[in-house]
Amino acid sequence: MDQTQRRILGQPLPIPTTQPKKKRTSMVSFFSKISWTVSLQKQEPPKNVFFILAERAQDPNAKKRHMAMRGLGAMASETPDKVKKYKKIVLDLLVHGLYDPVSADVIHESMKTLTIILSKIQGKSLGSFFIDITLQARTLLDDENDDLRYSAFVLFGQLADFVGRKWKKFFTSQVKQTQDSLLTHLQDRNPQVAKACKTTFRACSPYLKERKEYSFQSEADQRNPKLCRQLSHYHPELLQFLYANRIL
Repeated sequence: MDQTQRRILGQPLPIPTTQPKKKRTSMVSFFSKISWTVSLQKQEPPKNVFFILAERAQDPNAKKRHMAMRGLGAMASETPDKVKKYKKIVLDLLVHGLYDPVSADVIHESMKTLTIILSKIQGKSLGSFFIDITLQARTLLDDENDDLRYSAFVLFGQLADFVGRKWKKFFTSQVKQTQDSLLTHLQDRNPQVAKACKTTFRACSPYLKERKEYSFQSEADQRNPKLCRQLSHYHPELLQFLYANRIL
């Protein structure tokens, strides 16, 4: 196997034991810095690169799985047509990455890559993957890791934009169960997470709307009092948005 093939496969080049640790680390992380430029594609056809990444995404080594997820994200950005062609395979790999049992880095990279791919395919033909992605994204909204929380809010908000008729009832139930997380993280300790939460709250707000039922309750009584209280105190502009759109 020549050096070019080793680079594409994400394997570190042979390094003498006397090399400085810093240089060894940079060699190992080389794959993470790969940009899918024309020069790389000339070295190896995109189809071959894709299947190499697919194999690495299932590697027992967490670092290789992480780099493979990053590579899929880069490929989705640079050659989206190839990713669309193998959409089901890619989604299956990324969903498995979302549920990685040992590596937060793999989970994080999987979410970031999913946001890229969902934007490319406009959420079409997700099938049952929609359920798997939604459930895990919702779980990660309350994770202690700031990066995971941020990416989870971005992903969850994106899913809200791509809900089809088939999954509308399911997603509505998930949003209502997520209401406390949405309210809590509007005041997240990390400003970027709080900002992402606010954007997601707006995207999910139509699913917070209660079904209209015939009753003798006044309009005010039918509103969600907890939601109104918290928003009026911390984010009156969001409350105004909900009222203006007749969500509350």
